[in-house]
Amino acid sequence: MIVIPAVDLRDGKCVQLVGGEYDQESVRLDDPPAVARDWVRQGFTRLHVVDLDAATGRGHNTEIIRELVRDAGVPVQVGGGVRDADRIEALLEQGASWVVVGTRAVEDIAWLEEMSARFPQQLIVAADVRERKVVTRGWAKTLPLDVVSYVEEIAAFPLAGALVTAVHKEGQMQGTDLPLMEDVADASPWPVFASGGVTTLDDLRALDHRGVSGAVLGMALYTGAIEPRRILDEFTS
Repeated sequence: MIVIPAVDLRDGKCVQLVGGEYDQESVRLDDPPAVARDWVRQGFTRLHVVDLDAATGRGHNTEIIRELVRDAGVPVQVGGGVRDADRIEALLEQGASWVVVGTRAVEDIAWLEEMSARFPQQLIVAADVRERKVVTRGWAKTLPLDVVSYVEEIAAFPLAGALVTAVHKEGQMQGTDLPLMEDVADASPWPVFASGGVTTLDDLRALDHRGVSGAVLGMALYTGAIEPRRILDEFTS
């Protein structure tokens, strides 16, 4: 299993939010590209970048993403407010290895089918989940859609993976939703990446044992709850 540091962008800063609430910010660092370079320096070999402003319609962090991807030196997956082909193409041209698509991919399955055919193996679908229901638009809208049913519906699409975020666990340092992640991993034909609440090495081991291909870590890394060296000694970086 690979462990991927998260670099979440808001107002030009690297932040971490608690419980999926935009106004509950617990970490704020001034230089996101420097943060990204530091994770790479410590040994991580893939990064996960999200533009929270774009995801919530509050603006964008395009120039910072461009700089971060250019200087990272490792593959980077980028998401947040990606809702058209031009944005996907622009991120790939800037050097993103994968583009993470969420809101429109969930709300418009025909669009996701078209985009995955146009950009095969370059899109990761993001299913943000609160109590098994998919949420969109920066976690503000809850759909009457079970995440496993959604994954089963799009299983034939040529995607690079599925990123499942347990929003109800996000930033709370209380462990992730293991039954949820196991069920999605069982249903998915592509690699599944888990996010939200991953706090300890035991959480990572439990995800690995349940067939999850990767874990995106935020708060646990930024607060020092898990030492990067211990992660890198045991899991693929």
